[in-house]
Amino acid sequence: MLHCGIVGLPLSGKTTIFNVITHAGAEVKPYPGGRTDPNRAVVDVPDVRFDRLAKVHSPKKLMPAQVEFVDLAGLSKGAGKGAGLGNSFLSFVADADALMHVVRCFANGAVEHPEGSVDPLRDINILDMELIFRDLAVVENRLGKLSSKKKLQPEETFEKALLERCHDCLMDERPIRMLDMSEEEKRALRGFTFVTAKPQIIVLNLDETQWDIAALPGGEALARAIEERGLDVIKIYGRLEMDLLDLSPEEAAEFMDGLHIDEPAREKLIFEAYRALGLISFFTCGSDEVRAWTLHDGDNALNAAGAIHTDLARGFIRAQVVSYDDYMAHGDSYANCRDSGVLRLEGKDYRVKDGDIIEIRFNI
Repeated sequence: MLHCGIVGLPLSGKTTIFNVITHAGAEVKPYPGGRTDPNRAVVDVPDVRFDRLAKVHSPKKLMPAQVEFVDLAGLSKGAGKGAGLGNSFLSFVADADALMHVVRCFANGAVEHPEGSVDPLRDINILDMELIFRDLAVVENRLGKLSSKKKLQPEETFEKALLERCHDCLMDERPIRMLDMSEEEKRALRGFTFVTAKPQIIVLNLDETQWDIAALPGGEALARAIEERGLDVIKIYGRLEMDLLDLSPEEAAEFMDGLHIDEPAREKLIFEAYRALGLISFFTCGSDEVRAWTLHDGDNALNAAGAIHTDLARGFIRAQVVSYDDYMAHGDSYANCRDSGVLRLEGKDYRVKDGDIIEIRFNI
């Protein structure tokens, strides 16, 4: 299962965000000094389409899509060069498939900021630089080995040129994910587990008096930097969202209405992590089970068959496909969809779309 690592400086509220996402009944406590083992939790991906299909079919079993979140200990200055517990922290970061970067925007006199003041852009740059230092060390180590060879194989020549591009990018203090690369080049880099190549979401951890990014300390520069780096941003009242977990749905709705909050941030955090991981959902449904299956965006019908069972992929004949919208618009019935011409038979190379409802025809 792919997982999203929650990262940030110490005391940024990472564990609070983890508790909000996991809807923890027993609150996970912040990291004590010296501890590096991450907190882990698998959560259901909220999806109104899945909920509606479940209501329509009233199945015996429900299986929503899931994603894992990992709360990593705070990353401090020097971690990228191995200082302190940096190597342990970065090994966990390297294992993550996407990063959720929690940035402290709130002031709290009882919890002093490790850098002495609240400055979100500075904090983003600190963590980004530690990740850049880590990747730079990996690149330079590999380039050193390649340069020491008298003769390079064609694939090594390709790799060396690519790593030199990565080196230039990192030296410009830009993450590798900002490089324009072909699919072949991306595949060539996978084995290095570059941390700056991973998708990243910025989570601005606010208090109830904050909302406008421009009004935050250094807010205008922060907004420009986020736009220039092409990062997705989620704004969240972390502490308030924790308090909402203790309320009944009715009490929570009334509380949010008083603060002009449209919906709890939990669902948005999970959904954005799922999207950042490059995942989509397709559905199988009936009276026995309604299930959301997870694929990589770009996977085909044969991949979908294999996700359900290897036998389906081995004996694949055709995929019977209808979009969720068409299915619901035609009385949530395969027969109606077939009669209306919206139910299709697709081959193994069909690219599955998010929300497709699929039945696999196979023979073994």
